[in-house]
Amino acid sequence: MIDDALFDRVSRRIDAYREDMIELQKALTAIPALGPENGGDGEFEKAKFLESYLRSAGFREVLHCDAPDPRVSSGLRPNLVVRVPGKRGKKTVWVLTHMDIVPPGERSLWEGDPYEAVVTDGKIRGRGTEDNQQDLVASLFAARAVMDEGIEPDASMGLAFVSDEETASSYGLPYLLETMGTLFEKTDWIVVPDFGNREGTLIEVAEKSLLWLRIRTVGRQCHASTPAEGVNAFTAASHLVVKLRELYRVYGHSNPVFLPPVSTFEATRKEENIRNINTVPGDDVFYLDCRILPDYTVEEIKKTIRAMADEIEHDFGVTVELSPVQEHQAPEPTAPDAPVVVALQRALKKVYGVDGVPTGIGGGTVAAFFRRAGFPAVVWSKTNQTFHQANESCIIDNMLGNAKIYGHLFLQKD
Repeated sequence: MIDDALFDRVSRRIDAYREDMIELQKALTAIPALGPENGGDGEFEKAKFLESYLRSAGFREVLHCDAPDPRVSSGLRPNLVVRVPGKRGKKTVWVLTHMDIVPPGERSLWEGDPYEAVVTDGKIRGRGTEDNQQDLVASLFAARAVMDEGIEPDASMGLAFVSDEETASSYGLPYLLETMGTLFEKTDWIVVPDFGNREGTLIEVAEKSLLWLRIRTVGRQCHASTPAEGVNAFTAASHLVVKLRELYRVYGHSNPVFLPPVSTFEATRKEENIRNINTVPGDDVFYLDCRILPDYTVEEIKKTIRAMADEIEHDFGVTVELSPVQEHQAPEPTAPDAPVVVALQRALKKVYGVDGVPTGIGGGTVAAFFRRAGFPAVVWSKTNQTFHQANESCIIDNMLGNAKIYGHLFLQKD
């Protein structure tokens, strides 16, 4: 339940923040927060600015949970936490966003400087404006609106701003959970704006398991005019690629909760073997991307792939090496009727007039770390679907609307 009069006050206050929210977007975009894997120096400068902004906005206590990382000049990867106590204090409504971004990519595809946010056609364009600054700003101003209206909600309001989401999260949420996990309770409502759709209807409650494999076939190089003198690693690899399509049949269960509803097994990247045309390659490498429904384990998929590789070894006289690049068994899903899901559905109906649909996805999100630790979490955002693209942009009305969603969650009572 919620006091509609209080929510109307918070909603109007958020609308009044429109220009302030745009200005914060511009300031954050001008501070590139790239991890060292992406050629950057981490999130320290962005976190320093954000902490100063939070304090000036009335957040009295900003907690640090900084992960050591000697690869960046500051020596650490910052994680910031703000918690505003509620009346009862037994439950916290959390919104967790990330500070890091991805590189701009091909600069020639951008209409301007990726790190200079531009407002045009009701949007803010710039790297990071949607991923993840849209909801970082929205959650901050939602909590600020509640405070500025002098409202003390029943539940506490929690904001977390983490590092390293774009490059495996080793220095982000997992580190936060390891060192400050007592901040969170199983009864908390946790929302991670790490995925969504244009309509705002998708509430992600489950993820598929992930397996990325590097597959190397080793034969014997020779001149292409005398192929019998060698063993063609590329030919063997090609037959293995086709054979791996059988995985769709072997692991063919369907689950309508997920998009798509089946496990997927796709050959993707192909490394260069030899540069000249007239040589039979003795070494070949390709990659397989598997997104696996919870019906199956990563280990059983690996065993089946190994058996298929053994057949190729026997038939073509090659050696096949399987090396996992990433592998994650999916955690237990958040129940479709969990309190946080129901609360978010109420907010979506009120703010956007839509029905939220609990859904599973194939991509991994940072919310998986919450679920592995036993905390029900949902992933949600109304987005412009420009994550990682050139000319990434945030629809300003989405930023304000999403802030109202978080404000609604902050004000709901059990």
